[in-house]
Amino acid sequence: MKKIKVLVIDDSTVIRNIVKEVLSTDDEIEVIGEAKDPFVARDLIKELVPDVLTLDVEMPKMDGITFLRNLMRLRPMPVIMLSTLTTKGADITLEALELGAIDFIAKPSFEELIANKSTFRESLISKIKQSVLVDQKNYQLSNAIQVTKSDYKTLVFSGVKRSNHLVAIGASTGGTEAIKEVIKLLPENAPPIVIVQHIPETFSMRFAERMNTICDVTVQEARHGQKIKPGNVYVAPGNQHLKVVAKGGSLFCTLEDSALVNRHKPAVDVLFNSLEPIAGNVQAVLLTGMGQDGSKGMLTLKNSGARTLIQDQASSLIWGMPGSAHALDAHTGQASLKNVAKEILTYAGLNRDDMVEALNES
Repeated sequence: MKKIKVLVIDDSTVIRNIVKEVLSTDDEIEVIGEAKDPFVARDLIKELVPDVLTLDVEMPKMDGITFLRNLMRLRPMPVIMLSTLTTKGADITLEALELGAIDFIAKPSFEELIANKSTFRESLISKIKQSVLVDQKNYQLSNAIQVTKSDYKTLVFSGVKRSNHLVAIGASTGGTEAIKEVIKLLPENAPPIVIVQHIPETFSMRFAERMNTICDVTVQEARHGQKIKPGNVYVAPGNQHLKVVAKGGSLFCTLEDSALVNRHKPAVDVLFNSLEPIAGNVQAVLLTGMGQDGSKGMLTLKNSGARTLIQDQASSLIWGMPGSAHALDAHTGQASLKNVAKEILTYAGLNRDDMVEALNES
């Protein structure tokens, strides 16, 4: 079997050695070189032709974003970012994902590595193996880091016609960009949306804040006990599960610091399972992502009367989560990413009788 060739780019000798040591334990991966800065990396890419890069977000001589932008313009390839768990690291990483990086992994401190080396190893190896399966046509190769509201038009919506209607979205790898593509098209009178994206602390708040600058809906990180209102989007905080509870005719966010589910916290299945009591008023949506999180919860919701929608394979960066739901027949429909927002609004704007009448007339 041909090995996956990896080039490690990081200004820290310690981190480069850690990454090399971790990857050397897998027979399907070969570290073919290392670079301490982007200029060395540029020459090694030409010489060694790697399949995947691991890239530090903050480096001397040329920052990771500038290097990535040039790389994606001239020679696009899978890139896994090594990110610091800081606000600055979060912003740089989110920009990198906008430019076409496949995924990211938190850069461990020495103490964290001692305590969680197996977790870091499994995560990095899994992300590298998944990255080479990504179809290059699904990369986002835009050179624009910031999207503004003038770059697109929101959809027209007559209003929600379902009582306490709620949209729940789950995503993982590729999800920050996929979610943005959906949410930015929604008008300010859209139904409320709760989101679980596999993302660490600090990143979730910055992700919500960045989306809020380009959206007509109000995007925020969810708070415990927060009332859910139309025109608002609630993003699960990193390292906390998000549930929804119904009280007195209203819906509320509930945060829970409990065990990992499907190796994640927040987990999509936790959110979806919490919605079973109100399934008849729910749209559950699974977007691009690695693994199976959300598929079983989606099946439960479908069987309880929810509308369940998955992103199709052609438009998914990685068709893991939606593909797993598809395999379970947990979906009532699927759509290309560009059409997900329209699908959400169309369903929210019609009651069941209207849906039947509209289908009969079409």
